[in-house]
Amino acid sequence: MCGAAATAVFWLGVTAAGLDFTGIDRTVQPGDDFFAYANGAWNKATPIPDDRSVYGVAAIVQDATRDRLVELIQKSTGVVGDYYASFLDEAAIESKGLTPLRPGLDAIAAIQDKRALAAALGRSLRADVDPLNATDFYTDHLFGLFVAQALDDPTRNVPYLLQGGLGMPDRDYYVSTTARMAETRSAYERHVAAMLTLAGAPADSARTRAARIVALETRMARAHATRVESSDIRRPAAWQRADLAKQAPGLDWTAFLTAAGLQDQPRFFMWHPTAITGLAALVGSEPLDTWKEWLTYHTIEHAALYLPMAFDAERFAFNGTVLTGAPREPERWKRAIDATNAALGYAVGRLYVERYFPPEAKAKAQAMAADLIAAFGKRIDRLDWMTPATKARAREKLATLRIGVGYPDKWPDYSALRVVRGDALGNAERAELFEYRRALAKLRVAPDPSEWWMTPQTVNAVNLPLQNALNFPAARLQPPYFDPSGDEAANYGAVGSVIGHEISHSFDDLGSQFDARGKLVNWWTPEDLQHFRAAAEQLVAQYEAYRPFPDLAVNGRQTLSENIADVAGLATAFDAYRASPGAKAPAREGFTSDQRFFISFAQARREKRREASLRNQIVTDGHSPGEYRADTVRNLDAWYDAFMVRPGQRLYLAPESRVRVW
Repeated sequence: MCGAAATAVFWLGVTAAGLDFTGIDRTVQPGDDFFAYANGAWNKATPIPDDRSVYGVAAIVQDATRDRLVELIQKSTGVVGDYYASFLDEAAIESKGLTPLRPGLDAIAAIQDKRALAAALGRSLRADVDPLNATDFYTDHLFGLFVAQALDDPTRNVPYLLQGGLGMPDRDYYVSTTARMAETRSAYERHVAAMLTLAGAPADSARTRAARIVALETRMARAHATRVESSDIRRPAAWQRADLAKQAPGLDWTAFLTAAGLQDQPRFFMWHPTAITGLAALVGSEPLDTWKEWLTYHTIEHAALYLPMAFDAERFAFNGTVLTGAPREPERWKRAIDATNAALGYAVGRLYVERYFPPEAKAKAQAMAADLIAAFGKRIDRLDWMTPATKARAREKLATLRIGVGYPDKWPDYSALRVVRGDALGNAERAELFEYRRALAKLRVAPDPSEWWMTPQTVNAVNLPLQNALNFPAARLQPPYFDPSGDEAANYGAVGSVIGHEISHSFDDLGSQFDARGKLVNWWTPEDLQHFRAAAEQLVAQYEAYRPFPDLAVNGRQTLSENIADVAGLATAFDAYRASPGAKAPAREGFTSDQRFFISFAQARREKRREASLRNQIVTDGHSPGEYRADTVRNLDAWYDAFMVRPGQRLYLAPESRVRVW
């Protein structure tokens, strides 16, 4: 089902109030399970499509956005249209076989010593996502690279190196002793062998090589930091170029950095210093042939989407079906849109906003963001536990918070990227190299506080602590999240809570460690910090009581930042909504405006997940599952009043047990 049609079915009960009233399950008491109350009827009536592992409001909006993009891209000329057409040209891809990949595989085969290996690892380095906001820290490459302002100096951009090297989503997939993870490891080893066999290795040899590759990655995983450790902003270490060989021996750093184009950088931030040390040691200690096998496999795996059908099918069989439970791969045209987005995100985004994000929508969203900023400022003023000195610094940070709505002020220039119609893999490789060089170029200039890290067609939002900035892409600002002419209660409950969530990230357990300039510095008094941490611990305990499976609970510490943002963001959005004209709106469909606010919040977290996907999320993601995010309402006094929630109901919390962070 195409996205536009799916949206109509998904939100069939939408009225002028902007809510799905038919999706509510009135047999459930709001105080027992608010997620099921707001979404239960929809949940019972809606299957997960075969090509998805998770389905809900975000997926439906993504589908609708993709439907819009396919029309724009098909009509586009130049690099965007050529990239998309090349991906769709399956006949050309099949006819070429592995020929486009041969130069890379031959270069790996020609490696004769560890110095040449280090150079090969350096040449493969590519730009990675912002580690302060990433949910994934793994990569097909030994390390990931992120370029942004230094933690201790807002005037300089520096290179950050991240742990990498794993083919599965997290170290737990390698080191966990559960039977389910053991089964996944066995499936991964079979997948590695299958990829090598497709590339021409004899079956017996492929199985032997796969065993060595997985054994190497298991050693890498043991060196990796955990998700919780990765979120500790005090763990990254600044290393001087001259000290790299001493801090992380085993890797020829001169060869590596020269090949990566980083040879002139005097200083590096190691986001995962112990992992970098451990991975470098493995380069020195593990046999050269094993590393060449690892490089060969990951070169094939990384390119599989652009190789003949058999490679792509095997890639999905593991990464899609085994890891997330999705039984069928999305149609080729959908993958083509996603691939074009990944390679030419802002070129595609420019087409999108010109057609689908009018100035009045941007103005309305900006006005709502201003309301949320004002509401958060009042919450700071009302805090009875925060000292005046800390309040002043918090106010300064809030006043300088940069709000990006819809799209960036400046668009990246893709004129230097060569896209050749009919060369699908070559286009992908050149696009990755283009983005890598764009990242390296930032090392020669001062940080740009207006830089965006999400494309306009991304259905998401982000807080950027190093820039003291927020991005709210245009695709997130559409129904049912946001309707400029819709019900205020629904708008504030859905997208208003998202805006409040991102604002509060600037003051959560991570963001609160950055000042107004994005510098890592402690601006809290000891007493304030102690109170904040006590509230955070209360939230950790609350979420660790959620257990989706008998053998797996939500990790309250891993999800702490997002849970704090959900609580504070919802409270801030409610304050802003109550100050708006919408708070005086009459009841609709029997629901007061306060009730519509909270139902909208819960319906915006609507989702269904296959078991494999939900387990993957709990292990790897900083966000709690949607049902528990919807139940955030139990921490707000106003929710109890709106739905007459009383002691004895499952979600009821005594007033002193309700978490109040901001």
